[in-house]
Amino acid sequence: MYSTNDFKKNLKIEIKGEPFVIVEAKHVKPGKGVAFVKTKMKSLITGRVLDENFRSGDKVDKPALEAREMQFLFKEEPHYVFMDLTTYEQISLNENAVSTLLPYLKDNLEVDVLFHNDKPISVEPPTFIELYVTETAPGFKGDTVNGGSKPATTETGLVVFVPMYVTNGELLKVDTRNGEFVERINK
Repeated sequence: MYSTNDFKKNLKIEIKGEPFVIVEAKHVKPGKGVAFVKTKMKSLITGRVLDENFRSGDKVDKPALEAREMQFLFKEEPHYVFMDLTTYEQISLNENAVSTLLPYLKDNLEVDVLFHNDKPISVEPPTFIELYVTETAPGFKGDTVNGGSKPATTETGLVVFVPMYVTNGELLKVDTRNGEFVERINK
């Protein structure tokens, strides 16, 4: 169990059987009365955000969470099929569970799937992913009207702003936290 003294950003807790991640925790000591913790937390299952106050010393449960490394195999309408890399067990997830992953989803992509009580609840993409450019305008010398960048469409349909020197067919490294170009990869 966690005490309110342990509350901090990104701590995962369980309330009434539902796992939450703390987005914001503020310890408040009023001049009169009992100290409390003002908390903003997000459900790991539904994504809803709750604002709740906990009295100092209150205790909450630790959620039974487990992250497993899995590989995307294929899309079978309306589900996405993933395989556990250690047990070779396959699971199907709906579009809501993989919504943060969709702009980066390609065959054989390895991801972390978060399980709560042996039930998959969300998918985390790797921090960086390599994607091929399928379409971008040619860059011309001296063309810096857009601050030296241009849009490029990748193999997954994600549009990324890239430097002028990037051309069709090149491999890029993209940050999945913000969807931005990191570097061109020479292979």
